[in-house]
Amino acid sequence: MKYALFPGCASKGATPELYTSTMKVVGRLGLDIVELEAFNCCGAGVISEADPDLAYTLNARTLATAEKMGINNVMTICGTCQGILGGANKNLQEDDALRDRINRALKDATGLEYHGTVEVKHLQWILVKDFGLDELSKFITHPLNVSIAPFYGCYILRPSRATGFDDWENPTSLEKLIRAVGAYPVEYDGRTKCCGFPVLLEKDQIALSMVAKNVGEAKEKGSDAMVTPCPLCHMSLDIYQDRAEDRLQQTRPDETLGVPILHLPQLLGLAMGFSPKELGMKRHLVSTAPLIEKIQ
Repeated sequence: MKYALFPGCASKGATPELYTSTMKVVGRLGLDIVELEAFNCCGAGVISEADPDLAYTLNARTLATAEKMGINNVMTICGTCQGILGGANKNLQEDDALRDRINRALKDATGLEYHGTVEVKHLQWILVKDFGLDELSKFITHPLNVSIAPFYGCYILRPSRATGFDDWENPTSLEKLIRAVGAYPVEYDGRTKCCGFPVLLEKDQIALSMVAKNVGEAKEKGSDAMVTPCPLCHMSLDIYQDRAEDRLQQTRPDETLGVPILHLPQLLGLAMGFSPKELGMKRHLVSTAPLIEKIQ
C-alpha cells in the first residue's frame, strides 16, 4: 500500500526530530511513502474559526494533490493534522454542495479538483491496522522494558465520526504499540485529555495547570516517559513542563515533574535499535538521558 506523507508544519519547523525519526522508522519498515511536496498547513482548527471555506479549500488542495499523484491514502504524523485534515476530508466526501463550492474556489486558485477518493490515516493507525502488530514485532530488536504513559491528545480521537479508528473514550491503539516495543503502558486519566496547547496564548496559567496535572499524574503512576502522536502535544508537555512545575510548586513545594516526552516514532525507533542521536532526542527540553540510561 502506498501513502502520500503529509508532514505538517511542526515536523518541518518546531519539532524536526519528529520528521527525522519518522523517516528512519518508515524506511526500516519498508513502508511505501511518497512525501507531498506541495502542501499547506491544515489550519490547526484556527483558520476555520475565521474563514471555514478557506480552511476547507486549503485542506482540499492537499487531498487533491494526493489524488493527482494517484495515491489513495494520506499519512499524517500529527494528531492535530489527523483531526483537521481527516475531518475536512470526511465532510467534503459526505456533503456534495460543500464539495462543489470548495472545488470552485480550488479550481480558480490552483487548477486542482478534489474528488473525495482518499483516506487520511495517522501513522499510529497505519502501524496497528494496515501494517499490523505481528509484522511490526519482527523489527523490534531492542525491547524497551520501561513504563510509558500514552498521551493521545484531542484531535486524533475527536470528532469520532471523522476519525473512526479508536474509541475516543477508551482508546487502545497507543497502548498496543507500547506493548509491541516491549514497554508497559501506564493507565491514567489524563491520557485522553487536552494538553493545553490551544489555550497557551490566551490563558497560559490554565494551560500550565493542565500540563502539570497530566504530567504529574503520569509520573505518580510510575511512568518513565510519556509518548504522544501529536507534535503540538509534545511541545506543550515538553517545552512548558518547567513552567508547569513552577506553577505546581506554588501549592506543592516538594513536587517535581521531569518526565521525558517522546514522539511516537522515537519510541518505535529506540526499540528498532536506532540511537538517541539518530532520533533527535537531544532536541528535547526535558532531558531524555535518564530514560536512555534505564533502557540501555
